[in-house]
Amino acid sequence: MIKRTFLKTTLGLALAASFGSAFAQTTPIKFQLDWRFEGPAALFLVPAAKGYFKDAKLDVTVDAGNGSGGAVTRVASGSYDMGFADLAALMEFHANNPDAPNKPVAVMMVYNNTPASVMALKKSGIKTPADLAGKKLGAPVFDAGRRAFPIFAKANDVANVTWTAMDPPLRETMLVRGDVDAITGFTFTSLLNIEARGVKAEDVVVLQYPDYGVKLYGNAIIASPKILKENPAAVKAFLAAFAKGMKDVIGNPAASIETVKARDGIINVPMETRRLQLAIDTVINSPDARAEGFGQIKGPRLSLMASQVSDAFNTKTRVKADEIWNGAFLPTAKELDVLPTPKAKK
Repeated sequence: MIKRTFLKTTLGLALAASFGSAFAQTTPIKFQLDWRFEGPAALFLVPAAKGYFKDAKLDVTVDAGNGSGGAVTRVASGSYDMGFADLAALMEFHANNPDAPNKPVAVMMVYNNTPASVMALKKSGIKTPADLAGKKLGAPVFDAGRRAFPIFAKANDVANVTWTAMDPPLRETMLVRGDVDAITGFTFTSLLNIEARGVKAEDVVVLQYPDYGVKLYGNAIIASPKILKENPAAVKAFLAAFAKGMKDVIGNPAASIETVKARDGIINVPMETRRLQLAIDTVINSPDARAEGFGQIKGPRLSLMASQVSDAFNTKTRVKADEIWNGAFLPTAKELDVLPTPKAKK
């Protein structure tokens, strides 16, 4: 009798230890950024560095990227569980690969507005979109602003522009040299790169797409169908931890850049701090983001964007807005309350 009781107790303890170990296990998540370790990468590096992902029982690996298109395809291939990508690039993938078995979906909006803009030097005489007619524009062929330029052109009656393609590192150099009249690019990337080439900010004309009738969404967190189906709790935990880190980043961008420097020791800290602040001011804490709520989208606006991308990108099939977005994994309204209250105007 004593022996039987001992065996039952021992077995019970073993099972309890086994269940306890399983409960305590962390879920590995491979996360693909859209670009290099620059200022905006702090949005994901801060929650990792502060242990917010770890506290949520997640083991998150954040890797640098080389464009939104690459982030989408890597998540689609299964080599990454989640990523950060321009929503237009995600839409294009869906519409051009209708039979793909693993089409990623957006689960949280981060850049409520596209960061794309047209930039020119003031000495070019370009002041408004109308001045772009007949001009030579430059950008890499995969640049989000270049891909979406037909939407910008239609909204502003711009016609007869010619394009010059180049690798990303040459874009701003060619503008400063006068090889092209204007470029497209993310404002917080190209503007600072132009300054780094000796041009003062006040000598640059910036035509931001959202200011000229182009209300495209920008970058969102995307996830593979596999992780959404097999571990929805992990996705929810990731987004909640990210939102917590986002509040910290917005509250202290300068301190947040230290997490980027830890991943790339040769970054220009003052420049990347400005880049992060510019991203926050233009596409994260924007009027549209405050109106819609951080992390969220509006159905009619998403549907309009789906139609515009279908036309501008000349996709094989039409983009289906309802297949692009899944907001079921978003944190609570309280957790999503990360944007600062706008300062009252004097």
